[in-house]
Order: sequence, then structure tokens, then C-alpha cells
Amino acid sequence: MEATGSPQIAAKIGIRNRLREFFSDVPILGWLAGAVAAVLLEQLIGLRLAWLLGLPKIPVLFGFTIILKKPVLMPSAMVYVLLIYALPLGIVARLCAAPANRLAGKLIDVSMPGAVLLHLLLLYAVLHIWASISDYRYLTLNLTLIFVIVTLSLNVINGYMGDFSCSHPGFIALGAYTSSVFSLGLFANDTMFGEALLPAVLGPFLFPIGLVLGGFVAALGALVVAIPSFRTRGDYLAIISLAFMFIVKSLFENLEFVGGPRGLAGQPNWANLPTVFIWTVVCIWVINNFVRSTIGKALNAVRDEETAANAMTVNTRRTKILAFMFAAFWAGVAGGLFAHVIRYVNPAMFGIQQLAEVLAMVYFGGLNSVYGSIVGALSLNLLSEMLRPLELFKWIVIPLLLILVMIFRPTGLIAFKEFNVKKVIQPKRKEV
Repeated sequence: MEATGSPQIAAKIGIRNRLREFFSDVPILGWLAGAVAAVLLEQLIGLRLAWLLGLPKIPVLFGFTIILKKPVLMPSAMVYVLLIYALPLGIVARLCAAPANRLAGKLIDVSMPGAVLLHLLLLYAVLHIWASISDYRYLTLNLTLIFVIVTLSLNVINGYMGDFSCSHPGFIALGAYTSSVFSLGLFANDTMFGEALLPAVLGPFLFPIGLVLGGFVAALGALVVAIPSFRTRGDYLAIISLAFMFIVKSLFENLEFVGGPRGLAGQPNWANLPTVFIWTVVCIWVINNFVRSTIGKALNAVRDEETAANAMTVNTRRTKILAFMFAAFWAGVAGGLFAHVIRYVNPAMFGIQQLAEVLAMVYFGGLNSVYGSIVGALSLNLLSEMLRPLELFKWIVIPLLLILVMIFRPTGLIAFKEFNVKKVIQPKRKEV
């Protein structure tokens, strides 16, 4: 058995190493060019190829949902993904390696912001074209980007600060309801709020104010939690923050002004993909700068040894309160986007299940890592949608996966890794 297995393992390792060497000099710009080619190819021939392979429609999530619904279609779905995504992505990325490296080098030398902007435009083009295939993709992508914001904000508290907070669903609810009241009360003829106070045409332009307002209300809620919590040590923050989540949920259930348990509906459709994408990019940039700043370094010192940090003149209580309010602000912004993507909110959305999902994304992706938060939100949110056909069994598969990650990588998939934009977009040199 060992003699038979060893050559097979060696062959697999050899193939993997050759592939790694073959693509080692492909920069992110080349991969983005390959992704653009793949999604454009799907737009042109995706439906016809799906019919030719016997698929009922274009696989919306890379064939997973089709395979789980009808396992007999697994070969067809795999061929579709290979022909539409894998081959075009690999071929175009390899062909574009040299010119992409030259272009990336010149852009970085001339203007770093210009280089970043080009990469973001290509990334948005890929997401926009991919999502335009179906409304389901569009909704899934919007929600995934929103959960990137939520996961990043919670990682500031549970990762960089080293505490354990359960209050994020409450912050999301405060942002969602505040921005909804702002939109419906000012720009919509609503049965609950009456006639619009301002012309609806101004709504999309003033929508960012509603999101920021929701963030500020969430930050004020965080202050209510932080003042008593950070006077003590230990697990008190977890207990108080959990109580805060239930208080906020109960508050909205009993406020008829905002619909009570029925919730609010009819939010204007202002949180489209460009809006959500821009807010996600801004959130990543701001949080990344925050955790790399003096306050971010102070947070790490507080997490590692609060007494020593205090001895080194770090105002630990002030630092923790600022970080807690900062994280809550972004959770409130995410709540406002969520309310306008779903176009309906009720208190039941912001309970234990949402808390469990967000915590899973944070710890699955990795603590103290912007990379980890992005990976955790993308992977778990998309995996949850891919496994939707399993219904209740989905909640057996995902927890088992989380248990395996906690056993073999207790800090998450990508933990304690700094996010450096220049390293991401810089030209690659072929490995020797």
C-alpha cells in the first residue's frame, strides 16, 4: 500500500509544483484580466453551453446548487466550470503575465493611487458582469460584500482588541432602522410616515448621510455598552453585549413607530452593487489604516497584556472605547446597506442566528487579519448559499467544517497577517 501510494502522492506534488511555477510570475492584474475574459465568455456563450451540456440553466454558483439538487448532472456542471472559468482564467492570465507585469510596474512608479484604482475597476467589472447573469447572483454578491464590512468591524473588537463581543446584531439593527427611517421618512410616501418631506430625486445623493447617521447611532449604542463594560475585566463584555443585543431587539419589537414586530418595508432601492462595492472598499481601506495606526498598535498591546500597556502610558480604557465605537459605526453602516438591499427589516433578523453567522465568519477567516475577515465572509457566505439545497443538513456540514478549522488552525485560516496593498498589486518575478 505504501509503495503504491508514494508515487501517486509524489506525482500530485509534482503537478502542483509545476502549476505553481507556471503561474508564479502572473500578477494580480493578470488574474483580473483572466477573470474579465471568463465572465465575458459566460455572457456570450454561457446559456448555449449550459443547454448543450444538458444543464437546465447557467450554474449560478459554480455548479454547486445544481450538483446538490441533481447529482447526475455533476459531470456537466464540472465541464461547464472548466470551460467557462478555469481554462479562460488560466490561459488569459498566463498570456497576460508579461504585459501585466510591465503595466503594473509602470503604474506603481507613476501613481500608486492610479494603480489601485485600475485594479478596483477591473475587480468591479468582474463582479458586475458575473452578477448580471441573474438576480440571485446579484443579491448574493451584495449581501456577501455587506458581510465583509460586518466581519471586519467585529474583528476589530474580537481580534485586534482581544475581547469577545456579542452586540454586533444590535449595532446592525440600529443602523438598519435609523437609515430606513431616514429614507422612508424623508423621501418616500409611506403609510407609516406619511408624505415625503423632500423630493425623491434627492434620495440617492443624500443616502450616504442616512448610512453615516445609522453608523453614528450604532456608535452611541456602543458607548452605552462600553462605559460599564470597560470598567471591569474578564468576560463581562460578552455578558453585557449579549444583553444589549436582546435589549435592542426587544426595543424594536415594542416600538410601533417603526412597525413593531412587523418591521419596516419599502425602503428605496438605493443600495445597488456600485454603492455596496464602494462602501466595502472604503471600509477595508479605513479599517486597515486604523489597525495599522498608533491606536491599532495600542489595541494589540492591550490585547497581549493590558497591565503592561497601561504601564507604557497607553490609556487602555479610552483606547478600547474608541475601538468599540469605531467597530460599531461600521456595523451600523452595514445595517443601513442591508436594509436597503433586502428592502425590509424586522427585529427577528437581528438575533442569535445572525450573531452565530458573523462570529463564524470572523473565527473561520482568522483573527487580527483584514485578509482573514474578507476570506471568512466571502467563503462562509458563499458556502452557505451553495449548500442551500441541503436545507437543514447545511447546518451540519458548516459547523463540522468550523470544528475542523478550529482543531487544525485555531486562529483561523489567515490570522495575524497584515494587509499591504502594494504587495498585492506589485509585479511578480518568476521563481527560479
